[in-house]
Amino acid sequence: MTVFDDLAAEHDRLEGILLGLSEAEWLTESGAAGWSVADVVLHLAQTEEGVVASTAGADPGVAIAALSSSDGTVDDFAGQMVRAERDVPERVFARWQKARRAALDTLRGADPQQSLRWVAGTMKPATLATTRLAEHWAHGLDITEPLNIGFPDTDRLRHVAWLAHRTLPYALSLAGEQPTDVRCAVVCPDGSATWRFGPDDAASAITGPAGEFCRVAAQRLDPPAAHGLTATGPHGATALRVLRTYAR
Repeated sequence: MTVFDDLAAEHDRLEGILLGLSEAEWLTESGAAGWSVADVVLHLAQTEEGVVASTAGADPGVAIAALSSSDGTVDDFAGQMVRAERDVPERVFARWQKARRAALDTLRGADPQQSLRWVAGTMKPATLATTRLAEHWAHGLDITEPLNIGFPDTDRLRHVAWLAHRTLPYALSLAGEQPTDVRCAVVCPDGSATWRFGPDDAASAITGPAGEFCRVAAQRLDPPAAHGLTATGPHGATALRVLRTYAR
């Protein structure tokens, strides 16, 4: 299974959930502050449209282009775009369905070594697919938790955990800290394996359940509430505090 296959599976899971929602549920406040469920799906559609444009070598468009020059944060700009294009749930859902299929097709078909423009820089298609999987998973939590819909952790979280570790230098720099080696060893959802990232001899480490690790990185769980995670060494606690899977 490739990351593209796992992104497709995450898309499919979310689509199945959305197909079962009533109009009232679409308009319910999501776990993303200030956004309804429909707003969350609109945001996902907008950013998938940005993937299509970027993969084609064009400007990523309204969903992405102004992020690097915006006076606010990425979240501020995303909020502006959602407010500008709010629509009825039926059209939002259709827009996301079209965009997510187009984004996946273009990522699969792209030159694996092609550098694609994205929020904080450039990345290869497989890495961009990983960020899209992480975002769909995180927003899946935003949609399902307020509606009490089951959204169990899967082995696809390995991609999210990898991304969280890979972006640690960026996260530490954002926080004014010097990048440093951190070993992350997180237990997969069914407990059958431990996913390891970073040098084995790193002086600092984060260990514990992958679900908690990924939720902290997606800013869906505060580090102090992640009771299953343990941070050790001179920089472990700092790394856990700044952990993130997306650009600010």
